[in-house]
Amino acid sequence: MDRLTPRMAKAGDALQRLHEVAIRDDLTAIERDGLIQRFEFCYEIMWKCGKDYLREREGLDAASPKKVMRMLREVGMFSDAETERALQMADDRNMTAHTYDEQFAIALAKRIRGYERFMQDWYGRMLVS
Repeated sequence: MDRLTPRMAKAGDALQRLHEVAIRDDLTAIERDGLIQRFEFCYEIMWKCGKDYLREREGLDAASPKKVMRMLREVGMFSDAETERALQMADDRNMTAHTYDEQFAIALAKRIRGYERFMQDWYGRMLVS
């Protein structure tokens, strides 16, 4: 069963919603929290798209987000540097789920702009593969 196609459609919508906030400067605290929330759900759907991509296109199974990121490097989807970025993104996502710290939130909001571009590129690669 093709799980990748409908999940990719949802990912495209989620990434567009993230982009709407990620391009804005001078976010209020509430907008920054919204940006972080959008990052969380984009990250979740993107790693699951990666998992489905690996299963359906490469015949590989991975059960965790970090394993998916490493396997995407193995199949040539990510470079070594991109894999490091993806793993850092996973660590940041995990931090958002377990703690709230104002300084972390401010720093993360800045990193999300780069993560958003990275996820857009990753999404585009899966579309054409």
